Amino acid sequence: MKQLGIIGLLLFLGACQTLPTSAEWLARGDGYFKDGKLQQALKAYNRAQRLNPDNPAVYSSRGAAYFFMGDFPAAQADFVQVLQLNPYRADGYNAFASALAAQGYFTEALEAVNLGIRLSPGKMQAYFTRGGIYFMLGQYKEAVADYTRVLRAQPSADVYRARGAAYAKMEKKAQAEEDFKVAASGAVPEKLSDYTMID
Repeated sequence: MKQLGIIGLLLFLGACQTLPTSAEWLARGDGYFKDGKLQQALKAYNRAQRLNPDNPAVYSSRGAAYFFMGDFPAAQADFVQVLQLNPYRADGYNAFASALAAQGYFTEALEAVNLGIRLSPGKMQAYFTRGGIYFMLGQYKEAVADYTRVLRAQPSADVYRARGAAYAKMEKKAQAEEDFKVAASGAVPEKLSDYTMID
């Protein structure tokens, strides 16, 4: 009789090991996300969240999926959850700011990204985001300053194009053309980063 109990326990444990954990669903969702299968990623993230509602990585990944699907309010809600679970997550403020800016809340977005920059002043993605917010606010001089800071640390074509657009708005044609030329040259990486919202 004791042997049957041990065998039953082993079978139960073996069956439990085949059930995916929250981390496994998260990894599966991240794989779908990288492959551009955002609907499948979202389903996997939802499963991961149901299994572990206290994991900020699930909310950050799901928020990124919502963001790239254009569902900015849902992305904002997930990024708020990330910050509630870990208010010292600098890139969480950057992601939150991006979701706010995408909805036209530029002043609030600027406040959020500035919080992230104060927490981690070495994150170039945050300055790129802030430059974009300044651009949308029509504060082109400030946008150029942030883009220039990024280009000194990590030159990339997307930042050169952004700075070129700001120079064009300032009617600085020569500087704009020079930035567009560098961006098109292939001499620098295409993107500042593979933007996943939150590292």
